[in-house]
Amino acid sequence: MAKGHVLNLARRSHRHSQSISTLPGPPGPYVMIYDRLAEAVKQKLKRLENPEDRFLKYNNPHPKDMIPPPPLSFPLTRVTTLPNGLRVATESAPNSPNMATVGIWIDAGSRYEPDNTHGTASFLDRIIFTGSKRRKKRQLEQIENIGGELFAETFREKTSYYATVMGNHVPLAFDILSDILQNPRFTTKRIHIVRNEILKEFMNQDNHKVLAQTEELIFDQLHATAFQHSPLGRTISGPAKNISLITEEDLQNYISTHYTAPRMVIVASGAVKHEDIVEQVQSKFIKFSEGLTTSELAAEEPAIFTGSEVRIIDDSVPLAQFAVAFKGASWTDPDSTALMVMRTILGSYNKRSVSSGGGKHKGSMLVQRIAINDIAESMTAFNYNYKDTGLFGVHAVAKPDCLDDLAYAIMYEVTQLCYRASEDDVVRARNQLKFSLLTEGTISVAQDIGHQLLAYGRRIPYAELFARIDAVDSSTIKRVACRFIKDKDIAIAAVGPVQGLPDYNYFARRTYWNRC
Repeated sequence: MAKGHVLNLARRSHRHSQSISTLPGPPGPYVMIYDRLAEAVKQKLKRLENPEDRFLKYNNPHPKDMIPPPPLSFPLTRVTTLPNGLRVATESAPNSPNMATVGIWIDAGSRYEPDNTHGTASFLDRIIFTGSKRRKKRQLEQIENIGGELFAETFREKTSYYATVMGNHVPLAFDILSDILQNPRFTTKRIHIVRNEILKEFMNQDNHKVLAQTEELIFDQLHATAFQHSPLGRTISGPAKNISLITEEDLQNYISTHYTAPRMVIVASGAVKHEDIVEQVQSKFIKFSEGLTTSELAAEEPAIFTGSEVRIIDDSVPLAQFAVAFKGASWTDPDSTALMVMRTILGSYNKRSVSSGGGKHKGSMLVQRIAINDIAESMTAFNYNYKDTGLFGVHAVAKPDCLDDLAYAIMYEVTQLCYRASEDDVVRARNQLKFSLLTEGTISVAQDIGHQLLAYGRRIPYAELFARIDAVDSSTIKRVACRFIKDKDIAIAAVGPVQGLPDYNYFARRTYWNRC
């Protein structure tokens, strides 16, 4: 027994000596101290790159593709086209058994307005809820008494009017929406009140006092300089001189011209039934006629991207804002999905947001650079799609003395997508994009249905959309980045104390890297 114990001890000591001999020893005393430090760092990096399995039991630093739910688990979007061309789309949401969003999405916006009445579309969504021929403003507010809300939004190519209500109040919401669009009432007094509100907002924008309005001004100026001498470059709200001259006749003419059945989609999502919605639409939306499609209008005046910049210097505000943009993809461009993934790779950052956790541990390298060096108050990557073009870029807010470093960080990370795109970053962005689509509420679902039917003529199923996202890999990112970013023209808009922002040539020079 004692002999066996001695043999076991001998075997243990032999195995221990073998494991010690396999470990790399420290460099000899004749090696320089810097080489010693470098060797120590190399050993630590090796241990980080190959962590022990017990540390990876519950977490892994390398992202894996998210497995979406099976296709049959997604709700079905049903679409019915009425004889006059009006489309009705519904999607019942099992996750929202009590709430519903119903509305009208219209293929009309500031892009399709003539110069002399530019601003009517935005003016209309401000005055539309002030009353109709059947209802006064107080009667329209009864939807708030039942816990609902009314919304109106105007963009460059889209306009929407929608309401969120409980499922049993959907007929009332449809009655109100159909009433305000088919029986609007624009009195001189109401037009005067709304005109004064809009002109007051213009004064605030000119003073650059309100940060949110300054951001709106940035993107208006960005479109104006990027799409010069084209309708897409117009502001959504229109010029002040037009707002001062808008009349009831202009508003009625705009509705009769642009609010036609083929350019409209009635959408309902949440606690709704398709047959009931179609029946209500057929009984209430009966005054819309046919007209020209926006594809014909856009073809008459196409949007042409122009590399240029606009800077509005104002030292009275503490923060500077700027946006850098490249020509992007249209809605139907095959690379539009890749640009969505690229936007997610660049990410967004807000210094005062608790959810961002300071940004130092975010997956986006651009966000990490900004957070670690504290060179911006906020940053957002954007990707705007239109019928025949788009805008892809980054918007940032920073202190005046940080603009140089921030411009370098943005251009470095954006241009890096042309040369180096980590597969881990792409997988992480794909997962974030798919997760954002899966967690949408009834409002976001209704907006997606309306936008997709107007842009593609159909609702893209989740399974197809996820397949398009999963088809984007690192090689796709580099190819698409070379197409839209590498040595391409850029558009820049800046507002505030922007004297420290580098000039246009600085940005243009950093749209490519010199490589052998």
